[in-house]
Amino acid sequence: MIREAHVNGIKLVYREEGDPSAPPLLLIHGRTADHNDWNGITQHFAARYHVLALDLRGHGASDRPGEYPLPGMAEDVLALLDHLGIERATVIGHSLGGVVSYHLAMNHPGRIERLVLEDPPPAYPLKGRPPVVEDDSTGFDWRMVHDTERQMLDPDPAWAAGLGRITAPTLVLAGTTSHLDAPDVAARIPGAELVRIEAGHLIHMDARKEFLRTVDAFLGTP
Repeated sequence: MIREAHVNGIKLVYREEGDPSAPPLLLIHGRTADHNDWNGITQHFAARYHVLALDLRGHGASDRPGEYPLPGMAEDVLALLDHLGIERATVIGHSLGGVVSYHLAMNHPGRIERLVLEDPPPAYPLKGRPPVVEDDSTGFDWRMVHDTERQMLDPDPAWAAGLGRITAPTLVLAGTTSHLDAPDVAARIPGAELVRIEAGHLIHMDARKEFLRTVDAFLGTP
């Protein structure tokens, strides 16, 4: 079911599946995607969890406020959890959603039950990336792409140190042919487990069975 919430000064749209009395699990998509990025994944987890798959600000049907600070996008997610009365949730974030997820986990460690980061960009400055070139895509705000790219090219140095404040059990998935340095993220999070999967950046699409098997093993039985 598609719902919307007005939180942190914006409208966030999210999809809800599973039993609302089950343990909550939040899915956070990558840049330029939306909740549909998790089609097929939500149904798998809805058998055991109350699944929430949101559209981040600037994506899908959520608001496009024109400002996209990564820590602020994490506060959007926190405000959604507050709105829904969820004290602690398991969070799975892919790519940009992984960055939002680790900001949420470092700044509000008590709110995260377990954390899964799927091929997240590292917290150090990214080098050698081609410039963003706009096309006619309309499912997201291009200002969000430019703004988040600037932050990943020149992140606040405090972000890398902040990864050390994450207390939730954490699984980091790295695509073996991905250009991102997910292992660096794992190395900075105390006790994080790193699993490399034969895939590129889109692990949950290109190696779905292995993605689900690995995440299920990490999450165990709620």
